[in-house]
Amino acid sequence: MPLAEQAFTIEPQPRLHGERRGEGPPVVLCHGITATRRYVLHGSNALPRAGYEVVSYDARGHGESDPAPVGESYGYPELVGDLERVVAAQVGEERFVLGGHSMGAHTAVAYALQHPQRLAGLVVIGPVYSGEIRPDSLAYWDGLAAALESGGVDGFVAYIGEQQGIDPRWRDSVLRFTRERMLLQRHPKALVQALREVPRSRPFGSLSELGAIAVPALIVASNDDADPGHPFEAAVAYAEAMPRARLVSEAEGESPLAWQGGKLSREVAAFCAEIVGAEA
Repeated sequence: MPLAEQAFTIEPQPRLHGERRGEGPPVVLCHGITATRRYVLHGSNALPRAGYEVVSYDARGHGESDPAPVGESYGYPELVGDLERVVAAQVGEERFVLGGHSMGAHTAVAYALQHPQRLAGLVVIGPVYSGEIRPDSLAYWDGLAAALESGGVDGFVAYIGEQQGIDPRWRDSVLRFTRERMLLQRHPKALVQALREVPRSRPFGSLSELGAIAVPALIVASNDDADPGHPFEAAVAYAEAMPRARLVSEAEGESPLAWQGGKLSREVAAFCAEIVGAEA
């Protein structure tokens, strides 16, 4: 049977563009900074084909979605507010599984802390925030913003290649898909602002707060040689902080599980099936 797919737009400003794929229990996904909705599951349809309705959208200023209105920012309070709008319009009152990668992971965790009764489960892919904002991290993000502002996509990609310390085995792949996702961005000036504001925003206070997240959680870690920007130890800390969390990662020598759309989708589908089975 053909896969059910429906595009949507959330009004009013900023308008958020997204899509729904498949039919079944809802799974809402949030992407990372400078990515788009495609780059959580990387185009894989394995999750909707497993019997779930996948709701994904471009964050403000990313992909097809509008930049933040004048006077608003790209901080986590605004990102969570946008997620609340998507949930209200596309999910309604039904409980759902919420997942996200990097910035999207932090957005999802912040939502889980604010709306614990809404979630059936939580998927946290490549978390970075550890409860503190380090000056050296802000210097990196400010440099990346400046590189995009002055050099466009070429400058952005070059900066990542120079500054991230990527293992040579993975360098070409990282720079290739970085360029691919940046070419999908319609509002580069908005991304410059987001690159400066998101890292300065706190999705929550400290990791100890995650002990209040009582729903089942799947934490997806990446090994540091391929993906140093999403430290393995950060994912471990999230898994240890949440009482019902399980940690998964790729096998040694593989590309990060977070990059393997089909395999990641199957992990999420298995996690969702466990939740559905437990609630039956």
